[in-house]
Amino acid sequence: MKQISQRWIVFALGGAAFWLAFFHRVAPVSIADELTRAFAVNSAALGALAATYFYIYTVMQIPTGVLVDTLGPKRVLTAGGMVAGGGSILFGLADTFWAAAFGRTLAGLGVSVAFVALLKICSQWFEERHFATVASGVNLIGLCGALSATVPLAWLVTFVSWREVFVAIGVASVLVALLTWWLAEDHVSTISQNAGVRDWRADLVAVLRNRATWPAFWVSFGLSGSYMCFIGLWLAPMLTQVYGKSAVVASQHAAIIIITLAISSVAMARVSDYLGKRKPVLLVVAALYLVLWAVWLMGVPGEWTFTMCALMGAAAPGFTFAWSLSKEVNPPEHAGMAISVANTGGFLAAGILQPLAGAMLDASKMGSASGTMADFRIAMSSLAVFAVLGFVGALYVRETRCRNIWADEIAGNKH
Repeated sequence: MKQISQRWIVFALGGAAFWLAFFHRVAPVSIADELTRAFAVNSAALGALAATYFYIYTVMQIPTGVLVDTLGPKRVLTAGGMVAGGGSILFGLADTFWAAAFGRTLAGLGVSVAFVALLKICSQWFEERHFATVASGVNLIGLCGALSATVPLAWLVTFVSWREVFVAIGVASVLVALLTWWLAEDHVSTISQNAGVRDWRADLVAVLRNRATWPAFWVSFGLSGSYMCFIGLWLAPMLTQVYGKSAVVASQHAAIIIITLAISSVAMARVSDYLGKRKPVLLVVAALYLVLWAVWLMGVPGEWTFTMCALMGAAAPGFTFAWSLSKEVNPPEHAGMAISVANTGGFLAAGILQPLAGAMLDASKMGSASGTMADFRIAMSSLAVFAVLGFVGALYVRETRCRNIWADEIAGNKH
């Protein structure tokens, strides 16, 4: 009974940290106009400011996997929460663009550990055959954080300053970190593994040299990267500038994507676990996602934008399979590193795409304050190209049949 209680305590605290991570990730879509006015920046600079989160998040994914596998989730989540809290407070108090960029970078550094740490917790405290379903639950927690950064945040900043919101979020992050240190415990498997001397460098090299790891990386790179860039920044400017919608209505579109993604990700995971297969489900949703990008680029009538956003969210969760697929083709004790390698792809792509799309938009607008559909079509084409890369990665993933196949298939093929 104590073990069951501790499982849910650890999961809840890790989930709270992950909620904060998603809030920071999506928040720029709801305060893009406020940030533009506060720091007097163009689209490319705004994209770079939003992308600072993704730069440090990308860099930290593999180190996080190493830290989680060696130090345990408790220490990693505690340290991350303290750093994220300080970064959020600094972002809220920043009076220059560079101070804001540094604060957002620190926030990204702190929250970058939450996802891998939480999935490590899931791999230790829950049965392997339920991992995809539990992972979709993790994603649902994050999506709730993202949802809070859409309509609620857009509504809230009509009453209080966005600066006050981020200071409050920073304080909450510190409180979660302190509760993690006081209440959480690491699983006995982490303690037993760390009792001996483990060469984490050799473990990491083994994950990186495993060819079966990399298709999941590209799935995350293309599908997750394009999705995060779209909803995290450029969806709102497109809706306000091209379709003439208000910032609150634009945030409602983002909320629709998040809600349908949350429902679809859980449903797809349950279908995958029920069928005992990953690849067919991944290919279906990834193909639909590509079709929807083609529709966006051809042009969507204003009355259909809500419907398109709902469909976009339903088709987007293909990237969530990357976590299970990477874990299931590597030794169980390397779960944190394997998941982190796959997860790196999405954040690397988002870090590239946000300023790239902004620069393409600026070049197309040629100094105009607002962009046309033709301008946004040029900028958004970069996201569609990355989505194609994600689909190609899905074609090459190894079918694991919802179990770890390292000992039976991957390792066996090397001997």
